Amino acid sequence: MKCGKCNYWLIAPLVLLVAACGGKAKKQADGMTQEKETTVRESSTMETIQVGSVNVTWIQDNAGDRPMARSLFPDAGDALIDSLSLRDGVPSTVSVFVVKTDSVVILFDTGLGAAGSRLQAGLKSLGMEPSDVRYLYLTHMHGDHIGGMLTAEGEVVFPNAEVYVSKPEHDYWMTASSNPRAAKTLEAYRNKLHLFAFGDTLPGGVAAMEAVGHTPGHTVFQVGRLLVVGDLFHGLALQLAHPEICATYDMDKEKAVETRKRFIRYAQENELTMAGMHLPAPAFH
Repeated sequence: MKCGKCNYWLIAPLVLLVAACGGKAKKQADGMTQEKETTVRESSTMETIQVGSVNVTWIQDNAGDRPMARSLFPDAGDALIDSLSLRDGVPSTVSVFVVKTDSVVILFDTGLGAAGSRLQAGLKSLGMEPSDVRYLYLTHMHGDHIGGMLTAEGEVVFPNAEVYVSKPEHDYWMTASSNPRAAKTLEAYRNKLHLFAFGDTLPGGVAAMEAVGHTPGHTVFQVGRLLVVGDLFHGLALQLAHPEICATYDMDKEKAVETRKRFIRYAQENELTMAGMHLPAPAFH
């Protein structure tokens, strides 16, 4: 196992600007005008956005619809749910994100890995194999984020990937009996495993940011103007306007609310684009 701070850069920060429906957009960033061509849309479950030499691809891992049930948000009153027309569930996905720049492939989370998983098909449509993934950054260790890391037989799926997870997240799940898959997965990648501290800069110029609450070591990653926010939201249509509402999945509700409010404010103040693992398709906001 490799531990400690990562103190090197492999690529310059990514500047990501997302348009709602394609075409071209111009925006002032870091004193330079960036022109973005967007919408290389492979299907309704994939979208690639190109910014300069950097490509970011959203892949919806789940097959079919996967709304978050209304029962997952017990703190939301029926009147609010009805006013937002969410009685039948809150739109969501199980998503992963691929960043490619200078021939370096970075994968954020791996989805469910179950029957119907679209991750491998998505990578193939990009001309990639699992062995092409150089860095695998995990927002946290829940099964719908690490499920694609092992085969059904328990074999490593990404043989060349250096795997990064926060030390608090690692330490919690290595001793938690409620999620044996997490410990099994980390053990399978032990020779490629790196533990980081919040505030570290990881390969690819990726900043690892403290976002605890959903889990003890939940991490948001920033690449330029892109925020990969993991499970900051389980129901964007509800929680963006009402960040005080938690899903039952959040392990520490008080911290989850504080974290959600903090990153909503941070994204708005810095004009950042959020990429979330449970945002509705396409999973950018």
